[in-house]
Amino acid sequence: MAHPDSADPRPAAPVHASTLSGTEVERIRRWHQSAYEAARAEAATGRTFTYLGKTLVVPPQVQPITGMSHLLGEAVLAEVRHDDHVLDMGTGSGVNAILAASTAAKVLAVDINPVAVEAARDNAGRNGVAGRVEVRHSDMFSDVDGRFDLIVFDPPFRWFAPRDLLESATTDENYRAMTTFFRNAGRYLAPRGRMLVFFGSSGDLAYLKRLAEEEGFVSRTVAHRSLVKDGWNVDYFAFRMTRAL
Repeated sequence: MAHPDSADPRPAAPVHASTLSGTEVERIRRWHQSAYEAARAEAATGRTFTYLGKTLVVPPQVQPITGMSHLLGEAVLAEVRHDDHVLDMGTGSGVNAILAASTAAKVLAVDINPVAVEAARDNAGRNGVAGRVEVRHSDMFSDVDGRFDLIVFDPPFRWFAPRDLLESATTDENYRAMTTFFRNAGRYLAPRGRMLVFFGSSGDLAYLKRLAEEEGFVSRTVAHRSLVKDGWNVDYFAFRMTRAL
């Protein structure tokens, strides 16, 4: 297996082939548009959240805390160990990096959104963990080095092309980022490393599971919630993933 420093971190070619029916795709598109419009309205001037004991200021161009965020946040708090080297991929406001740094002494947080990078730095300082959290601007693994005991990933759920920075937190055109992540994550994971991945059925959940299986990861659900909107049951999952023996 290649060392991370010699790994090819370039984005994977778009390979997503939907596992969803035409009806499901149309329903997800309607769901996404409604959620996007609501997020833009709520985030118009930025927001401050009190979340799992932390205070987070989230600019308009960065994904806000949602009603299901706690599934991953609580999983991070339960999973992280004091001697873990943690990578928070797609950190956004820095929330999961900050939660990890409440226990771990060394956390790297990365995001492709420059506004998110600054927000994460500010929020790490605001919550007293700036000395434990390094924040970098990175397109997936392009500015990541080393190996990690725990990798946290909250990927965009939808595969559409984003129209702005805010939407890029929830849409990943043709699942370029998610595919790149799974194709490369093993190179950056310590031998007994773990991953926490958050996803939901308002995206192509079967595709995520296929990517994980193809790269030799075994998944276990550590948190699950459902909600009903417009007569549609949507499931959210936090998965703990490890290498298959």
